[in-house]
Amino acid sequence: MKQTNLVIIAVVLIVGAFAIGTFLYTSQQNQSQQGLVKDNADALIKPHSFRTGNPKAKVTIVEFMDPACETCKHFHPFVKDLMSKNRGKVKLVIRYAPFHQGSDYMVAILEAARKQRKFKQVLDLMFETQSTWASHHKPDPQAFWDVLQRNGFDIASLQMDMTDPAIRKVIDQDLADGARLGANKTPTFFVNGKPLPSFGYEQLRDLVNAEVAANY
Repeated sequence: MKQTNLVIIAVVLIVGAFAIGTFLYTSQQNQSQQGLVKDNADALIKPHSFRTGNPKAKVTIVEFMDPACETCKHFHPFVKDLMSKNRGKVKLVIRYAPFHQGSDYMVAILEAARKQRKFKQVLDLMFETQSTWASHHKPDPQAFWDVLQRNGFDIASLQMDMTDPAIRKVIDQDLADGARLGANKTPTFFVNGKPLPSFGYEQLRDLVNAEVAANY
């Protein structure tokens, strides 16, 4: 009986130590990123960055995302819902962090679609059909053209516009800014320049709600 109790106590202590260690590590990471943002505030938003929502909104979400990122796909409807629930009070700024193979190609399509004022529609389609073109074992970005064709997009114009050399500069700038801000995974969010205290849906929602409450 005593031995059993000792085992239970040891397990509780190990779990407790792990939880404390995780909390301290997360807290340290957050403080480190806060310092990076403070020192590199100019890296959050650039003139070329895509924006959606009320331009005069007092709360700004900056998202570094990768079209081939499964977690970005899952966060996408959640972010849209947050903006809908705070209509007029929150705007979203998209930055690129194309870490997966083939993601640069998809970003080029997005930027081409932006010239046709179809950015949001194409991004929605990319996430909806991600499993058909973004296999991490064998990515096939070319497969996305079939999706666009079925949905009536001007393929010829998109293919021409995506060759613009300026797109490569946008990608390189976003990657460089992401590195300066510690955005080394996707998605990475900042709300009014503040990183999430830890990663998760609830953490993003709570930070957005806190900034809305503080500014309205």
